[in-house]
This record gives sequence, C-alpha cells and structure tokens, in this order.
Amino acid sequence: MPVISFDIGELTKAKGNFSKRIQESASRVTGLPIEMIYVFFNERKFDNVGVGGVLLSNQE
Repeated sequence: MPVISFDIGELTKAKGNFSKRIQESASRVTGLPIEMIYVFFNERKFDNVGVGGVLLSNQE
C-alpha cells in the first residue's frame, strides 16, 4: 500500500480533485490499482505557515 503524504496549506475546495489526480498518476507509474494508493493531507491553517518572513494569512 503506497502512501503519499502532503503537508499543505488549506486546500478544502480542490482536495478531492487533487487527491484523485495524484492517485491516478501514482497508479500509472507503479502499475498498482488506484484502490491501493492512499493520500494523506496534513493541512495547516494559513496563520500557522510562514513564507518569506510573512504568515500566509497576512499575505496579500
């Protein structure tokens, strides 16, 4: 059972499509059925992620 894990900002709207496309790609590459590929999202609230010295929640 391959596991693909993402530490990512809030991705509520696109998460389903993103997961499906990653699983489809992994299935093609590994030759395993898509049902055997797990995707885990470790979502981070934007006020808990900093990039370039600025919290994502404060970026414009």
